[in-house]
Amino acid sequence: MKITKRIKGFTLIELLVVISIIGILVGLSIFGLQSARESSRNSRRKADLELIRSGIEIYKADCGNYPTPDGGLGTSLSGSETSGNTCLTSTVYIAEIPTDILESRSYFYESDGITYELCAALEDVEETASCGGSCGETCNYQVINP
Repeated sequence: MKITKRIKGFTLIELLVVISIIGILVGLSIFGLQSARESSRNSRRKADLELIRSGIEIYKADCGNYPTPDGGLGTSLSGSETSGNTCLTSTVYIAEIPTDILESRSYFYESDGITYELCAALEDVEETASCGGSCGETCNYQVINP
């Protein structure tokens, strides 16, 4: 009487099927996460523009006009004592102006002191805003003075 011990395990075919199914699931989840990332970046852009808008509106309330940029938003927004109001240079309205998450894109701000426009380029949005400048891509989201 010969006793043989049988080794239990998976066959090569079973392993290949399981690995294929896992690969398909990983591939699908990567594409699903891509749209969630774009949506998250777009939400952050909108929140950044609202933060900038708030700082600009407070600046106007103190200084009597909107800040006029020299080629962009700059890095911070502080008062200027030129208007003689409560617009002191020591008053900081925005300590650090936010920038777009992607380095290839930027926020566009233009003002003549009376009105302003603030624009961003959202991802996967077909609309375009009537911005007078460039956001690195086609500007398609615009914030203007109320």
